[in-house]
Amino acid sequence: MKTRKIPLRTCVVTKESLPKKDLLRIVRTPEGDIKVDETGKCNGRGAYIKKDLEVLEKAKKSNILENRLECKIEDSVYEEIKNIIEK
Repeated sequence: MKTRKIPLRTCVVTKESLPKKDLLRIVRTPEGDIKVDETGKCNGRGAYIKKDLEVLEKAKKSNILENRLECKIEDSVYEEIKNIIEK
């Protein structure tokens, strides 16, 4: 039986290549909204972040997500990400 290839993506904070299921995708939609994409299929510019609270804090302090998505990210989006990670 053939083994399936596991898709790898790179975390924008830690620069680690991890399986897609271990990362969370943050998307800037064509309309300019910032959304957390749990399905991984939303249209727009995306950035992956590791599902870890320490990584989230580092991303917030250094504004890495804002730079990658080229827009301002509200604190409510960071809170939404934190809630998803804590699940």
